[in-house]
Amino acid sequence: MPLNRFPFLPRLALAAVALASLAACASFSGIEPVAQPRDAASLGLSFADPVKSGAEANIAADWWLGFGDGQLNQLIDQALATSPNLRLAQARLARAQAGADLVDSADKPRLDAAVDITHQRYTENGLYPAPLAGSIRDAGTVQLNGSWELDFFGKNRAALDAALGSVQAAQADAQAARILLASQVARSYFQLMRIQEQLGVAQRTLAQRSETLDLVRDRVNAGLDTRLELRQSEGGLPEARQQIEALQEQSALARHALSALVGQPHVADALVPPALSTVKIAAPITSSTQIPADLLGRRADIAAARWRVEAATRDTASAKAQFYPNINLIGFVGLSSIGLGQLANAGSLQWGVGPALRLPIFDAGRLRANLRGKTADLDAAVESYNASVLDAVRDVADQLASSQSIARQQAEQQQAESAAEGAYEIAVQRYRAGLGTYLNVLTAETNVLQQRRQRVDLAARALDTQVALIRALGGGYAPTAPASLAAAPAAAPKSVAVN
Repeated sequence: MPLNRFPFLPRLALAAVALASLAACASFSGIEPVAQPRDAASLGLSFADPVKSGAEANIAADWWLGFGDGQLNQLIDQALATSPNLRLAQARLARAQAGADLVDSADKPRLDAAVDITHQRYTENGLYPAPLAGSIRDAGTVQLNGSWELDFFGKNRAALDAALGSVQAAQADAQAARILLASQVARSYFQLMRIQEQLGVAQRTLAQRSETLDLVRDRVNAGLDTRLELRQSEGGLPEARQQIEALQEQSALARHALSALVGQPHVADALVPPALSTVKIAAPITSSTQIPADLLGRRADIAAARWRVEAATRDTASAKAQFYPNINLIGFVGLSSIGLGQLANAGSLQWGVGPALRLPIFDAGRLRANLRGKTADLDAAVESYNASVLDAVRDVADQLASSQSIARQQAEQQQAESAAEGAYEIAVQRYRAGLGTYLNVLTAETNVLQQRRQRVDLAARALDTQVALIRALGGGYAPTAPASLAAAPAAAPKSVAVN
């Protein structure tokens, strides 16, 4: 197509050069971000070969299946299907996607249709001569208007990248809500299991203290004990009943919390949790000292924070691009006439096409203020990312330390329980042989019951810490990191040694 069909193009190019030379009148110099993402050295992280360290880096998205409990699987599936919090996160994602579509439309041609019909009196002292001046006429216009903003300086592209970054952050937030909900359901379920087993131990404690009281009464009647021992034994019963009542209250509250998490009232009221010993523990980490750093990068909250940094970076670039000329191609074609009877005539045709250029020269600091705000948002996003990484490192280290400590405590508790049960067996044998009293048997059983309570607590803590560790390591989430932060410590596919 010959250029003489568009004689304005050379003038447009010349005007663009002239306007660009005036850009210094509205300058963004001196406005730069100051926050920087934390690197591995500043976090005190060291890297090791995950094969040599023995770290297992794979956590399935449906990690709860590894516990081998059908009731737990059903509860989590119901929660993920009906939770209002997940639906809220999905609504925010849909809102972010709609915002990205809106920003994307700014970079595309636009075509509008307009129909105007006016019944008016024309002034006698204006531009229009007689006989139009002073007359009352009908006027009509039917027209198509088109425009296309030429994004020479990348303002629209940067705005679209920022919107897409917000979409990615919203997607990560939705996954974070999913992982958090699943972990809360699992932890509440294991808490209910702990309460139920502790309730069984408390009921046996009540029965044991009742038997002890009967024996002490008999000994008092026989003159072998005093009223001091009797009053002490009587005080043990209300204490045991109070413990049972407290555990029943905890059970009711735990069931209410579990039903609320699942999103179905009373769903947990009739739930009969199995014994803690029937639940499998599949540890995601086999090393005692190494944490796989790529799992830190799979945390959805860190992924969301990284994408918010990316979005804020693009927002800042878009704000800088507003200092440059804004160039549009505009055009129109249609019919216009005074007198509606002439509107459809060929002579009523009108059209036009040409460029429109705008350059901010003096705007009382509006553009600089906008850029300072966007730069502050970027600094805030970077510091939020840093805080998320620090919290992730601490969270994983805490859960791993607790998991290792609980394992050692369980080993010691098993030995203590074995010793208590051995003493109880000896007391039973002595009683059967007539060498001891039944009161000795009940006293020995007291130590056994105490060890059982500790065993239940430690078993429940082991499961709870396991869920917390899985969540801390990302819960199976595998994000795509933005290129600008691909080298961040939380995204490095290596292993982190926790000191």
